[in-house]
Amino acid sequence: MSEIGLIGKKIGMTREFFKTGQSVPVTVLKVEKGRVVQLINKQERGYDAVQVGFGKIKNSKLTKSMKGYFAKKNTEARKILKEFKVKEINEYKEGNEFGIEIFKDIKFLDVRAKTIGKGFAGAMKRHNFGGLRASHGVSISHRAHGSTGQNQDPGKVFKGKKMAGHMGNKLRSMQNLEIIKTDLENELIYLKGSIPGSKNTEVLLRKSVKNIKKLTVSEKIEILEKSKKSKEKKNNQ
Repeated sequence: MSEIGLIGKKIGMTREFFKTGQSVPVTVLKVEKGRVVQLINKQERGYDAVQVGFGKIKNSKLTKSMKGYFAKKNTEARKILKEFKVKEINEYKEGNEFGIEIFKDIKFLDVRAKTIGKGFAGAMKRHNFGGLRASHGVSISHRAHGSTGQNQDPGKVFKGKKMAGHMGNKLRSMQNLEIIKTDLENELIYLKGSIPGSKNTEVLLRKSVKNIKKLTVSEKIEILEKSKKSKEKKNNQ
C-alpha cells in the first residue's frame, strides 16, 4: 500500500517534547481517508494505476460529466481525484478506503505542496540581487536588476533571465521528512520541520523515494539511553 499516497491539509506548526527534554518543531497535517474510485489497467492506458478520491464536495458544485462519472462508479463525489502508479493492481479494489495507517511502518515521507504566494516582486526580493549603488550618479534605479538583454545580435532577452515577476505560488517538493507521530483517532500526522504553503494548503504525502539509512529522533534517544545505562553499569562494578 505504500505505493499510494494521501492528500492532507496543513493545520499549522507546533513542537513535540521527548523524554530527554529535546524540543522538535513539527508540522501538523489533517489527513482524511481516501477512496479507490477507479482501477486503470495496462490494456486500457498502457500502465497500471489506482485513481483515488479525496475530500468531500457538494453535488451542486460538480459538472454534469463528473456527476455522471461518480454515479457510474456508484461512489460518493470527491473533491480531488489523484492517480498513483502501482506494481500490483490486484491488491486494490474499487471502493476500498485507507488513511494514515498505510504509513504505519514508514519512517520518512516525501511532501509536495504549493508555496505561499508573494505577488509581484522585484529582482532584489525575488532573486536576492544586491541592487545598484546608493550614490555616485545612480539615479532612481537603486533597486533595478541592471542589464536585461543584448545588442542587435542576438537582440533578445534569453528565457530564464532573472527579472521581476510573480513570486511564490509554485509546487515544491520536500524529501525525507521524518514522521514524529500519528494520531489515528483524529486523523493527524506530525512531520518534523516545515512544509511549503500556508494554513489549509493541500499537501501530497508519499513514501520517501530515496533509500534512507539515517536514524530518527526516537532512535537516537534510545541509543543515548543505552549508552548511559552501560556507563552506569561499568561505574557500579
